[in-house]
Amino acid sequence: MNIKITGTGSYIPKVITANADFDNHEFYNLDGTGFPQDNKTTIAKFKAITGIEERRYLEENLNTSDMAVIAAQKALEDAGTDPETLDYIIVAHNYGDVKHESIQSDTVPSIATRVKYHLRIKNPKCVGYDVLFGCPGWIEGLIQAQAFMKAGMAKKCLVIGAEALSRVVDKHDRDSMIFSDGAGAVVLEETEEEGGILAHESGTYAFNEANYIYFGKSNRTEAPDDLRYIKMNGRKIYEFALMHVPAAMKTCLENSGKSIKDLKKIFIHQANEKMDEAIIKRFFKLQNQEIPDKVMPMTIQELGNSSVATVPTLYDLVVRNKIADQHLKKGDIVMFASVGAGMNVNAIVYQY
Repeated sequence: MNIKITGTGSYIPKVITANADFDNHEFYNLDGTGFPQDNKTTIAKFKAITGIEERRYLEENLNTSDMAVIAAQKALEDAGTDPETLDYIIVAHNYGDVKHESIQSDTVPSIATRVKYHLRIKNPKCVGYDVLFGCPGWIEGLIQAQAFMKAGMAKKCLVIGAEALSRVVDKHDRDSMIFSDGAGAVVLEETEEEGGILAHESGTYAFNEANYIYFGKSNRTEAPDDLRYIKMNGRKIYEFALMHVPAAMKTCLENSGKSIKDLKKIFIHQANEKMDEAIIKRFFKLQNQEIPDKVMPMTIQELGNSSVATVPTLYDLVVRNKIADQHLKKGDIVMFASVGAGMNVNAIVYQY
């Protein structure tokens, strides 16, 4: 038996926030000092580095768990799966449900439990739990689901990545423009079809890297001291990603028994356009190969960085032929790869 994705789904929030919408924000450096340039210059530099032109924010009446449910319903429908037959619901997120204009993260019950409740699943043997693994959480969820199946503990799993980063950003931090909201889901199950997950690679680097992404106070010194927001050391993350992600991708590909010439698509975490391009360039350089045309689908320009949701959303859009000039056909070899808080990296080689 092989282990394959049999259904996909995603939820892209309706609220579109363009770069121009940040023109009137008051941005400060980490030490509380103001920027020397005006916002238009700051935003132009941001666009040149990240590639982001706009991002999606969650509607005020929804939470992370709501997006997860919608993406899950679409994936289950696509797979033709009865929810009662699921063995596991694995939800990757980082900050739980944070209601609009709230400062509190709500993680009890787990997001997976909330998804199961809203799907109205009665079967108690359908086990739900959450994965906190930074941006690579959804890929790690796939790796865990595959392990359950190989161990004979499961035959069918629902794996979701959902996050509402707009609820935990510091509006006085320039990096807040990177983040967005969304959800993606897949049904993973045993099948007699050819292909599926061929290999995986995963790792956590915490000796010096644990606090590259963290929760910290606002850049605006007058802000209440007891409030915390998502923060990151962008330069350190960039350097870390270029050192470790291509190497993990290379090892994963070697373990799959496939050649880099077989690789049709790389679904990489949509973190930063320049960083993703550099990762792909270094990965192909490690194999002494040129980068094929259209090998790396991108959504960051319009959807921003929605953490654990970026890869499953990107995959769903390509599978459904919703990204121009990006298509898959049966038998294609693809790779999922991500990097994020931990610092964590992972990759999967998958035959579509």
